[in-house]
Amino acid sequence: MDIKILGSGCRKCITLEGHARKGAADLGLAPSIETIHDPVAIAGYGVMRTPALVIDDRVVVAGRVPAAEEVRDLLRAAAAP
Repeated sequence: MDIKILGSGCRKCITLEGHARKGAADLGLAPSIETIHDPVAIAGYGVMRTPALVIDDRVVVAGRVPAAEEVRDLLRAAAAP
């Protein structure tokens, strides 16, 4: 699993990254987690508002910080066969 956090590195972005790391740990996943701050790269995902969560190259949330439980549910769904 590949997770990307798109954003400027602001507090909301850091919170989203923390939710993703905790959700992955809770589920026993060991994903690759990368933060992307480059505006051109972010726009390449079609994201206009950050922070955004990308799982396996699919934008699943943009423009808000989802609750930790929502992030865990998104990760669980992405990990399902």
